[in-house]
Amino acid sequence: MDGLLREIRKDILIAGTGALATLFAARLSSSGYRVTMLGSWQEALTALNSRGAYLQGVGAFPVRAVAEAAECRGARYALVLVKAWQTERTARALAECLAPDGLAVTLQNGLGNREQLVAALGEPRVVLGVTTVGATLLGPGEVRLGGEGTIMLEEHPALPPLVAMLRRVGFMVEIVPNAQPWLWRKLVINAAINPLTALLRVPNGALLASPAARELMGALAEETATVARALGHLLSEDASPATWAEEVARRTAQNYSSMLQDVLRGAPTEIDAICGAIVRQGAALGIPTPFHTTMWRLVRALGEAQAIPG
Repeated sequence: MDGLLREIRKDILIAGTGALATLFAARLSSSGYRVTMLGSWQEALTALNSRGAYLQGVGAFPVRAVAEAAECRGARYALVLVKAWQTERTARALAECLAPDGLAVTLQNGLGNREQLVAALGEPRVVLGVTTVGATLLGPGEVRLGGEGTIMLEEHPALPPLVAMLRRVGFMVEIVPNAQPWLWRKLVINAAINPLTALLRVPNGALLASPAARELMGALAEETATVARALGHLLSEDASPATWAEEVARRTAQNYSSMLQDVLRGAPTEIDAICGAIVRQGAALGIPTPFHTTMWRLVRALGEAQAIPG
């Protein structure tokens, strides 16, 4: 392992400047890695360059934050942590700055991110990953750990140095032959919790205190699992999908979901890549998804209402 660590290049690119991007940047920088963050949120770029990536309770650590792909050419590894609606633009930027033998690892929410990256970078340069690590954005360049979790990565011959790097800074990483079942399991949870918390403007745990919200959460989880199984993505049977969602809501009771954080900031949400994607997949399979259809429309309507001046 020591020999492997010596071979690791001391630089890494993080696409994104939000909660998880800032968390990963702070941890990597705190262990001496040179972190470049590529993003479009000007307030975050300014804060990151002036104060570093700040992790509450730990400290601030220096990073280089840029807005142009030309400023980070030759990247060997890129962690993709942008919102799903930013993936297409990010994929074009990575096509310009990722090294010919570079690897882009998506750890994003929702469906369709890997496919957009592959279209721009080619199959050999993209790895699908899933993470259950949580983070809450406190402000530009400032983040609070929302809960430890696991990073699941599909096996790839170029991954070992990156895996060693992530483990060295405290992340739990597992390599799996196929990450799709894990992606769908996370989607079960995100689709059950995120839209409800965004609409009700409550932390995750509050859903358990409301019988009506709890019933909706369970219905959304079961609907997602039905679509996943029809697609052949076998999900663990250790508990019902509704129970998974409830367990996560209980474990992260004080957390604000990423979708609620977006709503509170007046930013676009990932509802199209979560509930919207499940609706589209269900339609293609002939599976009704009435609960997701309703959540999709409601969250979209909320975003449209927020955009109306006055």
